[in-house]
Amino acid sequence: MRFLVMIRRTTTGYSVDVPDLPDCVATGTTIEHARQMIAEAIEMHIELMRKSGESVPLPTRSIEFAVDDSSGEELCTWVEVELGEPVSP
Repeated sequence: MRFLVMIRRTTTGYSVDVPDLPDCVATGTTIEHARQMIAEAIEMHIELMRKSGESVPLPTRSIEFAVDDSSGEELCTWVEVELGEPVSP
């Protein structure tokens, strides 16, 4: 399953968040490291949602966003994750 993620440059590396999963965040020293870390965070986040009985949203296929001109680097990309069970519609 593919989730849309936002990657932003920080003073120490990169920060990543998932618009479909509030409070699911990660950091990494490179863009690829940040993508790996957020993939793991998504899997854990969804596992915890399921364990607590929350419904897991289907990933959004597109979003509207504006790039912060004061940011040195900001991008939007997909992250593929393996989920054992289907998510809620």
